[in-house]
Amino acid sequence: MTQTIGIEWTVYASKAIQKAELTQEEALQVLQAEDDELLSLMNAAFLVRKHFFGKKVKLNMILNAKSGLCPEDCGYCSQSIVSTAPVAKYTMLDKETLLAGAREAMNRRAGTYCIVASGRGPTEKELSQVEEAVKEIRATMPLKICACLGILSDQQALRLKEAGVHRYNHNLNTSRKHYEDITTTHTYDQRVDTVETAKRAGLSPCSGVIIGMGESDEEIVEMAFALRALDADSIPVNFLNAIPGTPLENMGRTPAQKALRVLALFRFVCPDKEIRVAGGREINLRSLQPLSLYAANSLFVGDYLTTPGQEITTDHQMIEDLGFEIELCAL
Repeated sequence: MTQTIGIEWTVYASKAIQKAELTQEEALQVLQAEDDELLSLMNAAFLVRKHFFGKKVKLNMILNAKSGLCPEDCGYCSQSIVSTAPVAKYTMLDKETLLAGAREAMNRRAGTYCIVASGRGPTEKELSQVEEAVKEIRATMPLKICACLGILSDQQALRLKEAGVHRYNHNLNTSRKHYEDITTTHTYDQRVDTVETAKRAGLSPCSGVIIGMGESDEEIVEMAFALRALDADSIPVNFLNAIPGTPLENMGRTPAQKALRVLALFRFVCPDKEIRVAGGREINLRSLQPLSLYAANSLFVGDYLTTPGQEITTDHQMIEDLGFEIELCAL
């Protein structure tokens, strides 16, 4: 392990505020910091977070708009073709249900509404359903709309942009080297290409990772630098929730202090980007969840795709107790 005792983490914060890139060695030092260094490290990450985002917290809500029925073999996912997890299976939800989801996002004080569909990519019918719903949401509610529909063509991305979608999510999930250990039905490069497709269409790129799938510290560093190079505006940092019935069901949880070091790393490497504490935060961070917001400036409220989230009022209370403020409008 890299020796980290006595490192002035505020020096890393100063570099990040100036948008200077950490070295590979410095990035590894963040991940491998001693537990006794954790509060100093999180304080340094907070200096960066506060510089770019103050004490505001962005809230996001996911709607699982199409569940299961996926031909891909992603090892972490309960909706994949190789999963035996007992999840709901249904086709794309109708317009009224998508609109009801948007209203619920408003009730939860979320500024961003995320329409997520399982599958390799959207069919013509599915794309049309999303377009129709998004147009009405944009006309009636002050929400930022994020879509996550799989691999897109340039034309499909342009249609989403024209319908009023602000942001498109397509996660890298893991490192290039580790990718084939997790998924074989599509490639790492296809994921990168989809993010680039969204950018060409004028959609804000959202792309993140899943920590805890057997990757090395060096590979976590690689992920952070890859997302910096992609210039992703929003970076969800998920921590694996090992769901029974998936190929990764026996993976252990990421220790809470390690999870916090990961979030600090992403803040230093991508200092002015939305870093979101995403899936698995409840079971991996556990009682240390509040500390995550000293590095991250965004989180999901409510349930995830097929797993339950924390009680919404608990999240609101956590933000209030930290002395932070919910950003009610993300537009």
